[in-house]
Amino acid sequence: MNTARPMRPELSRTLGLVFFPAYDWGICEDHPEREERLLYTQDQFREEGLLDLPGISEYRPLLAGMEDISRTHFCPPGFESQVETPHLASAGSAITAGRLVLDGRCDKAFALTRPPGHHAMKIVQGGRGFCAVNIEAVMIDRLRRDFGVRRVAVVDTDCHHGDGTQDIYWHDPDTLFISIHQDGRTLYPGTGFPGELGGPRARGSTINIPLPPNTGDEGFLYAMNAVVRPILEQWKPELLVNSAGQDNHFTDPITNMRLSARGYARMVAALDPQIAVLEGGYSIQGALPYVNLAVALALAGMDYSHVVEPLWKEELCATDAKSMNYIRSLSETVLGMFARPEAVKHDYTHANGQWTCERDVYYDTDGIRERRHETLTDCSHCRGLLRIRSRTDLRPWSLCVEIPAGACPACRSRGHDAFTAARKQGMRVELRDVDEDLYQRA
Repeated sequence: MNTARPMRPELSRTLGLVFFPAYDWGICEDHPEREERLLYTQDQFREEGLLDLPGISEYRPLLAGMEDISRTHFCPPGFESQVETPHLASAGSAITAGRLVLDGRCDKAFALTRPPGHHAMKIVQGGRGFCAVNIEAVMIDRLRRDFGVRRVAVVDTDCHHGDGTQDIYWHDPDTLFISIHQDGRTLYPGTGFPGELGGPRARGSTINIPLPPNTGDEGFLYAMNAVVRPILEQWKPELLVNSAGQDNHFTDPITNMRLSARGYARMVAALDPQIAVLEGGYSIQGALPYVNLAVALALAGMDYSHVVEPLWKEELCATDAKSMNYIRSLSETVLGMFARPEAVKHDYTHANGQWTCERDVYYDTDGIRERRHETLTDCSHCRGLLRIRSRTDLRPWSLCVEIPAGACPACRSRGHDAFTAARKQGMRVELRDVDEDLYQRA
């Protein structure tokens, strides 16, 4: 790595690093999401002597279990058909990072792992956007079980909208999900607009900031300081997680943004998460090792001003005046919607004590189209029983039943009755009871 001067060893906090390159997992040899993404980062860290510094330590990941996956996901085809060992190790890397912080072993933790996960939704019928298991969500749900954490905020800084994480926590008022990403009108997955604010009983728990293409350092930092930080300060999470996609870099081959390595570090320093989990980032040699290094230094409270990627020029990371004006206006819109989410129309219909909506999901990796019919009980005693009927062009209707955290006795009873009735009808059915940490399948 070419740097302007040697790295300074002053640390203001301890940092745990968890590496998992997934040598035995890949889509194809020349796919953007391949093992070299992390091998070059490991080389950079060793070259810079990062792991020789007191206060920075590397940890081996634990292996997540299928019970961890089923705590977060429903999978009508069966988990064994979708989840491979590398997915368990990747999710386990995130869990390890979370435990390092909540056990008090490290002030901060960074899981540098693959495969990524933030496009994996509550229901998994196949692969989406290189993702099959939502590793951050699996981590959060495990930490909630083990440590009793309730209010969690996830800030997703990947260039692609974190639609999977949004979907998983759409009805959860205890999880704040914020995504800063390239405008979905110009990039996969085509979602993540300001009006997407959470389900009927969790309005305002989802925040989307879709930035225009070619946004550079100034634009990202403005959104972070003008929108994200004020919302977090008001919401007051017990745990703050950065879903750290590094594909906003100006050299990334599959996106259209202009963030630099030091811009990433400034953004992470402003956010100050306890845990960061790597998501995207596909400029494998020219950007990702530098961005990951800069982010690690920022997490450790160290000087990152010397980190300079090979092709960096100040003008390449600029945000033009028109885009800045748009971002300022967008920021006001997002803050206004967060302040009054009930004033923003949503897609649910209310009748007979139920909220209902229809959704279509495309699993681009496997070419599968899914149709969902979602029903949420409008309960005055809890956040409501969630039932999702799902079918694809390959599989018949199945039913997924979620009894939420803090469920009242009536909703818990309704959930078990729905499971029993569907099973008697011969329908494939899954049930998850959050408080009981129970998963059943028939």
